[in-house]
Amino acid sequence: MSNKSLSQICNFSLNESKAENILCLNVEEISSFADEIIIVTANSNRHAASVSQKLVEHLKQNNINVIGVEGELDSGWILVDCGDIVVNIMKQDQRDFYDLEGLWGENSLLKKLN
Repeated sequence: MSNKSLSQICNFSLNESKAENILCLNVEEISSFADEIIIVTANSNRHAASVSQKLVEHLKQNNINVIGVEGELDSGWILVDCGDIVVNIMKQDQRDFYDLEGLWGENSLLKKLN
């Protein structure tokens, strides 16, 4: 499956789950583990868990193998590894603290998806 299709499935699922501030970083030229990193904001730990569960369901419905899901319910950050795309679902305080946009953003193509 092409990254575009995988990216479209992720974006559809994240939007349907009401994830906020969806940002896609193209890190293909600077990363060995992924071509894209998607960062989204969830409004609570429960919302983050729901967003990740729905994303995994959508990926499986499209016959996409999910490599792994990391993060505890109360951590405020859940990572879904889809292979070429890694999705970070974070509460706003975690997103501000870890500043993944700042870490990866300088050397990547930023694309705001909603």
